[in-house]
Amino acid sequence: MTSSFPHRQSAHCESGVTANLLTHYGLPLSEAMAFGMGSGLFFAYFPFVRINHLPLITFRSAPGGILRRVAKRLGVGFTYRTFRSARRGMAELDRLLADGIPVGAQTGVYWLPYFPPALRFHFNAHNLVVYGKEGDSYRISDPVLGEPVVCGAADLERARFARGALAPKGKLFYLTDPPKGVDPAPAIREAIREVCHRMTKVPFPLIGVRGIRYLADRIASWPPRLGRRKALLYLGNVIRMQEEIGTGGGGFRFIYAAFLQEAATVLEDRRFLDLSGRMTAIGDRWRDFAVAGARQCKERPGGNDDFASLARIVRECADRENELYRELDTLVAGGRNAGRR
Repeated sequence: MTSSFPHRQSAHCESGVTANLLTHYGLPLSEAMAFGMGSGLFFAYFPFVRINHLPLITFRSAPGGILRRVAKRLGVGFTYRTFRSARRGMAELDRLLADGIPVGAQTGVYWLPYFPPALRFHFNAHNLVVYGKEGDSYRISDPVLGEPVVCGAADLERARFARGALAPKGKLFYLTDPPKGVDPAPAIREAIREVCHRMTKVPFPLIGVRGIRYLADRIASWPPRLGRRKALLYLGNVIRMQEEIGTGGGGFRFIYAAFLQEAATVLEDRRFLDLSGRMTAIGDRWRDFAVAGARQCKERPGGNDDFASLARIVRECADRENELYRELDTLVAGGRNAGRR
C-alpha cells in the first residue's frame, strides 16, 4: 500500500492533482506550471446552455484537459478508466493501491464528508488523489485542503459514482510511464500558443476575448431586458462562477501569472516577467468587478456599481487581455534565442 504522497495544497483541484502526481514520480512541478503547461486558461459564455436555469460561464478549459495536455506535452503515460459497476470500480482502486500506485479520481464534491456542509454543492468534476487504504477507509490527498484526509469506503464510492452533469462514472487515472529527462521549454511554448489562439483567434463570438466582450454587452442589457430581480440573479451567477467554482476569473489569472513568472526562468527571457505582472493586474481588475457586483446583488451602497459600470470593467478586462495575449503570442513565436533579455 502506498505509504506516502507529496501532498501540497493548491488553488485548483485538477492542476494541483497533476502537479502532485508528477512530483511523486520525480518530476517536481508547481501547480502554476501544471496549469500553464496544460493550457488551463480559457473563457466562454454560453447563454443557450443552462446550469440550474442560468447561463453557463467558464473561466477555464474543460475538466480533464489540463492533465491530458500536460501528459502529452511531457511524454508521460497516463491510463484513464471509467466503470459501469461501482463494485468493480472500487475493486480496481484497491488493486492499484495494493501495488503502491497513487490513483487520481474524479468525484462529486457534494458526497465528500470531509467538506463542511456549507461548502458542498453538486459539482461532479472534483479531482483528488487516493494514495492508501487502512481497513475500510482511504487516505486522500485533496489538493484544495491543507492536510491529507481520511474518507470511508461508502462515502468515496458514492462520490466516485455520483449522478448528474459531468457524472464521473468512477473515473480513475494514474501514471504508467513516469517522466524521464524532460525538457519543459517546448511544452511551455506550445501551451502558451494554444491559450493565445483560443483567447484571440477562435472566430466564435462567445469564446475568448470576444466572449468577454459579449458578456459585457449582456451585463449592460440585463436590467432593461430582464427586469432588476432577474438581472441580479444573472449577475450573481457570473460572480459565483468567477469566485466560487474552482478559482474563477481572477484566481485563474493569478495562477497563470505565476506560470509566466516561472516561464521567464525556464525560457531565460525576462520579458515574461512584465507579462506576468500585467496578468496579475488583470486578475485584480476581475476581482474589482466581483466586489462591485456583489455590492450590487446585496444592494449595498459604495462605488459605481450600476450595471453599465460593471460592464465597463469587464470590457476593460477584455481589452487588456487581448493586448497581452497578442504580445505573448508574438514573444513565444520568436523562438528561444530571439530578443533574449
